[in-house]
Amino acid sequence: MLIYIVRRILWAIPFFFAISLVAFALIQAPPGDFVTSYAAKLAASGDLLDQDRLEILRSKLGLDRPFIVQYWLWISNVIRGDFGMSYEWDKPVSELIGERMFLSVLLAFSTILLTWTVALPIGIYSAVRKYSTLDYVATFFGFIGLATPNFLIALVLMYVAIVYFGSDVSGLFSPDYINAPWSWAKFGDLLSHLWVPMIILGASGTASMIRVMRANLLDELAKPYVTTARARGMPEWRLILKYPVRVALNPFVSTIGWVLPQTVSGAVVTAFVLNLPTAGPMLLEALLARDMYLAGAFILLMCSLTIVGMLISDILLVILDPRIRYR
Repeated sequence: MLIYIVRRILWAIPFFFAISLVAFALIQAPPGDFVTSYAAKLAASGDLLDQDRLEILRSKLGLDRPFIVQYWLWISNVIRGDFGMSYEWDKPVSELIGERMFLSVLLAFSTILLTWTVALPIGIYSAVRKYSTLDYVATFFGFIGLATPNFLIALVLMYVAIVYFGSDVSGLFSPDYINAPWSWAKFGDLLSHLWVPMIILGASGTASMIRVMRANLLDELAKPYVTTARARGMPEWRLILKYPVRVALNPFVSTIGWVLPQTVSGAVVTAFVLNLPTAGPMLLEALLARDMYLAGAFILLMCSLTIVGMLISDILLVILDPRIRYR
């Protein structure tokens, strides 16, 4: 197991450099750069910059250098922990993304744990007691969860909370703790506000996982090894949990690699609706402003979450599924 984990970590190193190159290329793929975006904003407000001043600014920011030179300077600084300066905010990128990435990753892991905690037992029960009343109820709410956008659930929940309970469920902190330094009190306040976005972001994922677990477990329950174990007198629930459930858990575990970054970056609209200080809204602003160092840092970290998620997924798969071999 240790050799397998070390080998997977070593394979992650070239993947990291590959995704960093792709991320940097994607940021620079659209026409123009930050100077172009900056000049357009000034022009919209009535201020104009001549071409010579724009070229001086572009040279000062290093945007006139070849692509490979810009990439090498960026990635070499990233390896040392320096993500560069944000053009838009005029601050170090590490200061801007630190708290937002922490909140995003915390929200992502919390949402995944909630999804698993709810979807796993309901999916198992729906498969074992198929066509029962609870199975129909889970199917009904599962289809609603799949069909309803997360931001719409957020709007409805905010309306109900304000109109009927007189409370605001947006944000992740109370007004007194928004700009306060980190402390145990602020962390406790964060946990008290975290359940609302967890439920909203986990609604569609829970509905999907219930259907996936039900379908996979139904396939496993019909296989000969289950019939053989049942014929030998093994207790029903022990039989179900020991063999078919372990195999049916593969989709749960194998989706960590893409669910983790998707939860961080894929809920931009919901984050705007709930006013969440997470990575999604700032990433969108950085992309619109062509702030390549800020956007590149976010994209690189989210791609790194994919690598970490796939590593966790592979380790859990070899533990859960005896059919998977280390080689």
